[in-house]
Amino acid sequence: AQMKMLRRLPRILRFIPGTAQDMRIYFLTLQYWLGGSEENMYNLIRMLIDRYGSGKRAGLIADEKIPEPVEYPELGVYHPQMKGRISENLSDLPKTGGGKGTVGVLMLRSYLLSGNSGHYNGVIAALEARGMSVIPAFSAGLDARPAIDKYFMQDGTATVDAVVSLSGFSLVGGPAYNDAKAAEDTLAELDVPYIAAHPAEFQTLDHWGSSDRGLLPVESTIMVAIPELDGGTGPIVFGGRPGAAGVSCDGCDQHCVFTAADTPQDMRSCPERAVMLSRRVEKLIALRRSERAERKVAVVLFNFPPNAGNIGTAAFLSVFESLYNTLKGMQDKGYSVDLPDSVDDLRTSLLKGNSEQYGADANVAALIPVDDHVRRERWLKEIEQQWGAAPGTHLNNGKSIFVLGKQLGNVMVCVQPSFGYEGDPMRLLFEKGLAPTHAFSAFYRYLREDFQAHAVLHFGTHGALEFMPGKQTGMSGACWPDRLIDDLPNLYLYASNNPSEGAIAKRRSGATLISYLTPPVAQAGLYLGLLDLKSSIDQWRATTPEDIRALDELSMLIQSQAAEIDLCETEPVWRTGPGSEAEERIQALSEKILELEYTLIPHGLHVAGRILSDAERTDMLLSMADATYGENPEPAAIEALVKTGSVDAAIKAGQLDDSKDTRDMLNGLAHSNSLMNEETEVQGILRALDGRFIRPSPGGDVLRTPEVLP
Repeated sequence: AQMKMLRRLPRILRFIPGTAQDMRIYFLTLQYWLGGSEENMYNLIRMLIDRYGSGKRAGLIADEKIPEPVEYPELGVYHPQMKGRISENLSDLPKTGGGKGTVGVLMLRSYLLSGNSGHYNGVIAALEARGMSVIPAFSAGLDARPAIDKYFMQDGTATVDAVVSLSGFSLVGGPAYNDAKAAEDTLAELDVPYIAAHPAEFQTLDHWGSSDRGLLPVESTIMVAIPELDGGTGPIVFGGRPGAAGVSCDGCDQHCVFTAADTPQDMRSCPERAVMLSRRVEKLIALRRSERAERKVAVVLFNFPPNAGNIGTAAFLSVFESLYNTLKGMQDKGYSVDLPDSVDDLRTSLLKGNSEQYGADANVAALIPVDDHVRRERWLKEIEQQWGAAPGTHLNNGKSIFVLGKQLGNVMVCVQPSFGYEGDPMRLLFEKGLAPTHAFSAFYRYLREDFQAHAVLHFGTHGALEFMPGKQTGMSGACWPDRLIDDLPNLYLYASNNPSEGAIAKRRSGATLISYLTPPVAQAGLYLGLLDLKSSIDQWRATTPEDIRALDELSMLIQSQAAEIDLCETEPVWRTGPGSEAEERIQALSEKILELEYTLIPHGLHVAGRILSDAERTDMLLSMADATYGENPEPAAIEALVKTGSVDAAIKAGQLDDSKDTRDMLNGLAHSNSLMNEETEVQGILRALDGRFIRPSPGGDVLRTPEVLP
């Protein structure tokens, strides 16, 4: 309606003399500007000169009539091979693709109108080259919902198999504003995978390619973190602005060299990243379209804490019981799973089996001949520089590399090899020149190429893949997490109370996270102190070694917080620096916190796929009341709330004060109780394996942030 009025006003003002003509020029200027094509920009300048040119500029006044602003659709489709490139009609798109699915691609209208769409063209071409049909669509402004409704859906059902946003912004809003809930609801209605890709918008491609950091902080915030609030996954760079002529980009082994034809203001695609994006979309669609009975899934277990010989453990999670429930859920949905008779049988088949025959820590599911590894390992030279000639010293018998695990029908349960680096895996982020072991790289290649998994499910918090060396965000083809996961759809069952490291898994290994609940913790006073200390240690671990001032400040804060809960002395103050006392003390504190958290859990480890018992929910709600509301209601009140769901019953049973604050607290606890009484973790895994949309939710401590549920 506003645009219609904007077009109508100049026609009315044409008949009013005097200063009204200046108003008419103003509204025409807006029309030219908003229809920002090269033609409109050219005619805008001509119109302004024609109206206001004087002196030396008087000679520039045109003799012929200046064309009216060219109007472009506010909602439409785009294709570089389509006549006029832009249309409102879906039928005008060229018929492309080879039957491998349909991809809806969202773009910014402003880039299309200005003719600056080279970065989009590269992605469209890459998707079509892999046999997919592409619907490149746009909306006016920064709300993509009208384009989704018109071009990606019909009668309330999605007509696309996946959606890729190339805008670099949130789905509803822009860099300064977003409506995440509206975006989430739209994407949930579509119910297809949603990848939020982005250009390198605030730096040139060569700067990004050679940077250890990758994306700039503002890029990470606007183009990665904010789209994650919508439910965006798989962030990946697909293009950007070129560097100076003669400069090469070192983001991958292609080393593209920019030429004089690459003008600094024009966007272009990154060929290697555009192809990787297209391959990942192709695999997601293949996962979505595959029959469950034929679908192959690799489930990866870890040693946690790292390198401690604890196969099949994860933070706060009863791994084998949770895995058994997951496999049972898959079997019930039609997957080909050879399910063992019990949890103990599952554990024994993985940890024992033929392990003694090979002198391994677990059953050896496959042998990769060294000659085969040498022939197929693309990054062999870099690995050998770090670990020596193949097969190295990890997981091999000199002739073959071991893949530890157990194949159960079309599900391969396997053990991620150790990462070969003692200590905190977070520090891998800052190790330059480090490479994974031969066994680690061969393991992921085996899952992709030999087992031919449709998807990999990393099971529990956490492994080492996402901590391998490379950029912090905005991975390139030279980054090890990107090399190892390659185009394999990556799902990750992750503890809901660890959003900082969960974000690393999402952003560095392209993972879609399905969160699991952590058990309730007793002794809330001590627990709250542990939470603050743990948060500070997470910040310290994520700080680069070069940021000495931040490390000094965090070291003092950590020592102070640890002293408050009697985990260290306040004096002497810890020294900081590589290999310093502070580094050793903080690492020891991190291990102590993990130990304390486990000892404070009254109900043991969490079991995914099992609804919490009444007693467990009562304990959780009592802890929530303390941590969230600062109240300690009578246990009888919470027991009644759990059994009946009635606030009135809870007030009566606990003889509580019937006040507004009390009812607000109990209503909040009742809502949390209802969410905990539903099984969402295994169901979330199954949805993700079907290639469906996973709704986003906050991360953090559920006691302080009940919105973490479900």
